[in-house]
Amino acid sequence: MAVSAAAHRSKADQDPAQWLPPNTKATCRYTVEWTAVKLRWSLTADTEERQSLTRLAEACPDATVTYTPAP
Repeated sequence: MAVSAAAHRSKADQDPAQWLPPNTKATCRYTVEWTAVKLRWSLTADTEERQSLTRLAEACPDATVTYTPAP
């Protein structure tokens, strides 16, 4: 997903608990893609991140996360 340099800098290394795309229409896609990466690579999430992802997912009832586990 292409973003402006300013948006990229504002995100830095923050997870969805601290940062979401400024375009609210992209929030569901961002949440799905973030979750897919976490699952693909078996990455952990702290409590705040998990709570945020759960809240965001509840707001995206038509979204589906698909991923292929990393080899």
